[in-house]
Amino acid sequence: MEIASHYPLKNHNTFGISAFAKEFVQVHTVAELAQVLKENKDKKLFILGGGSNMLLTQDINALVIHVDLKSKEVVSREGSHANVKAMAGENWHEFVLYTIDQNLGGLENLSLIPGNVGTTPIQNIGAYGTEIKDTFVSCEAMDIATQQIKTFTKEECEFAYRESIFKGQLKDKYVIVSVIFRLTTSDHKINTSYGDITAELANNGITTPTIKDVSNAVTAIRHSKLPDPKELGNSGSFFKNPIIPIEDFEKAHAEHPLMPHYTVSDTLVKVPAGWLIEQSGFKGKRFGDAGVHTKQALVLVNYGNATGQEILELSKNIQKTVLENFGISIEAEVNII
Repeated sequence: MEIASHYPLKNHNTFGISAFAKEFVQVHTVAELAQVLKENKDKKLFILGGGSNMLLTQDINALVIHVDLKSKEVVSREGSHANVKAMAGENWHEFVLYTIDQNLGGLENLSLIPGNVGTTPIQNIGAYGTEIKDTFVSCEAMDIATQQIKTFTKEECEFAYRESIFKGQLKDKYVIVSVIFRLTTSDHKINTSYGDITAELANNGITTPTIKDVSNAVTAIRHSKLPDPKELGNSGSFFKNPIIPIEDFEKAHAEHPLMPHYTVSDTLVKVPAGWLIEQSGFKGKRFGDAGVHTKQALVLVNYGNATGQEILELSKNIQKTVLENFGISIEAEVNII
């Protein structure tokens, strides 16, 4: 393993931000990861996965360890379920397609989400009525300090909306090396509760969809709404959908009766951040090379040479304006580096 100096990260972050790592190394096995961590324990470290959920606002003054562990397999079958294991460096969408090819259901609604398998539990990624926690069994993670492997159960990961213990109490303490999912082998629970999916299936004349049909529908929807990071730098949804107390929602809704919303519980309501941003006039707006996507206001984009700082300033302007207009705070889903 060769450690490179002043390494360019432009191709290692989906925003396509030009930034440099003080040092950079790529690991392909668990043993290599342990070796790098052990030999560089006195250095400042930065763990890099698919680079899809971060905004680089500066160079990284650390040893960047790119986790590129690969392999995926069905490890057990029992009744109508199977457990599937994927290493952290596997591309998420390619892994979803692999499970569908194996006729394993549960991940189809999460098709085409950018990033790698290892980062999905950290963020508890979700889309179209499905979250990682719905099929997650466990993950193996390496203690950065001791290089020991620990298995975390679903309960131990403390999943919440776009949250987990790896974003909180154990942030920067572990490196996820593999994840196991429990998927259905038959009697798949098809989730088409979102109108976009229903409409896409109807447009294709599909009345009894398979998991592959749902995956294809989600992929088509995402292609129509979201830019390909290879063509236009972005990290998908930049903001979380705010979940607010019902009394705060009722106050905002009284002033803005067309505000869409989803009941979370007896006391909480979720409001689409994209609607708040669009109603605040940002959809399709461009500020130099930093902008808001023309088709989806949740997505901030780099039109070519935007700096991370410019995109960050745009995000802060959006947050400030939404708060002024609606009295609702929206938080970044993307990690600001």
